[in-house]
Amino acid sequence: MNGARAGIVPNRAAITFSIMLATIMRGLDNTIANVALAHMQGSLSASREEIAWVLTSYIVSVAITMPLSGWLAGRFGIKYVFLFSVIGFTAASALCGAATSLSQLVVFRVLQGIGGAALVPLAQATLLSINPPERHGHAMAVFGTGTVLGPIAGPALGGWLTDAFGWRSIFYINVPFGIISALGIAYFIRDNRRAHSEGFDFFGFATLSLAIGAFQLMLDRGAVKDWFASTEICLEATIAVLSLYLLVVHTATATDRSFLNRDLLKNLPFVAGTVLIFFIGITMNGTLALLPLMLQELLGYPVLTTGLVTAPRGIGTMIGMFLVGRLINHVDVKLILTFGLTLVAVGLWQMTHFSLQMGEEPVILSGLVQGFGFGCTAVPLNLIALSNLPRQILTQGTAIRGLMRNLGGSVGIPVLVTQLADNTQIVHARLVEYLRPDNPLARTPLLGAPYSLTEPHGLAALNAEVTRQASMVAYIDDFKLLMLVSLAAIPLVLLLRRRRAPAAQPVAAD
Repeated sequence: MNGARAGIVPNRAAITFSIMLATIMRGLDNTIANVALAHMQGSLSASREEIAWVLTSYIVSVAITMPLSGWLAGRFGIKYVFLFSVIGFTAASALCGAATSLSQLVVFRVLQGIGGAALVPLAQATLLSINPPERHGHAMAVFGTGTVLGPIAGPALGGWLTDAFGWRSIFYINVPFGIISALGIAYFIRDNRRAHSEGFDFFGFATLSLAIGAFQLMLDRGAVKDWFASTEICLEATIAVLSLYLLVVHTATATDRSFLNRDLLKNLPFVAGTVLIFFIGITMNGTLALLPLMLQELLGYPVLTTGLVTAPRGIGTMIGMFLVGRLINHVDVKLILTFGLTLVAVGLWQMTHFSLQMGEEPVILSGLVQGFGFGCTAVPLNLIALSNLPRQILTQGTAIRGLMRNLGGSVGIPVLVTQLADNTQIVHARLVEYLRPDNPLARTPLLGAPYSLTEPHGLAALNAEVTRQASMVAYIDDFKLLMLVSLAAIPLVLLLRRRRAPAAQPVAAD
């Protein structure tokens, strides 16, 4: 793609279409599966904790694989890594749709995450390489639109597909678009491979991956295995701690290049921004995992309605990114970030007032507010955290931040789901204490049909309603926890500082 420097790239429009199709497809998969979780749960006979593995397995595989994308592209060329990533993602999507058990679906989601990890960074790199410097702003605008379009359309599209064709269709929909994207990449993108001797710290990468994988298994299976009463959980915890220890020692003593560059760890704005993106990953992915289940399980929303009422969250994000793009050079970035995180907390505070009697308006309004807040944090957080890094470690810094954002989601979801199950049981037990014959409020006419303390069908109906009420309280407790996480992240903004002469090249949103 050397012609990019001269502004002459054959088939630039076709290349852009092909890679943006892959980017949108990858973005859709970040949200499209959330609204179908309840249908998957029933079809695969999975518990609430187990079905969350469908989300966390994908997120953690993306997190682990993403840092490899830059090295692979340099080693084998962007074209071939991009092509095989699209093929792998498409094939894994088809396998997900054909899965007949939860274990199969989780394994295929891991493969899907491995295939999709490189799509976004390679799409960004390709757009920059096929456009001359004066068109980089336009290229990043196209890229930003593509990355936002997927999450916006995901809930509504997922709801419609699940309602019309079943949950398997949300994976099969990737197949035709993946084939078109792969053909475009294979035909239009030139091979720009340049073999280089740049090393990659495979020991550091392996220890980090093993630590994350073992820790994730511990979180995902802890509630099912009764935590540390289980030999499996103890073994996974031991592997995670030992791998993390080896990574720390290796990073501190390595004489050549290490996976976690020590210069990154010495850069306070980068470290603060990375921790901040971890918290944002918790709140963003945690909310998207909990909300569709709550709407379908407790409020009885059809899957299509669930998708439609959650879609405004993505619209709010797009509006926020658009406005921040116009304000970023005129308003202090710290103020924008603080404002965005505050709006996220406000949106979550609104969600703590959800009830079983509410309509659709609170869901839509809180989604718009929270989405707008996320939109206000995306671009400025990348700019302020990465603009301080020397160019030679910028790529590694971007990869680490992407890993931490995904890790926040993969850690946050099982913690929230476990707390949801535990709190449901606790609140259920407390409510049942008052349902006894000597309580005047538990007698007719106050306790009328279909509820009864004496008839079997009345007891079953009463228990179902108590469970429903207890689950609503548990969901609200989770939303409160997410609100506190958002508020706790705000002080980290004070540790960020923007370089006085930021790089001319735009920094895309995560």
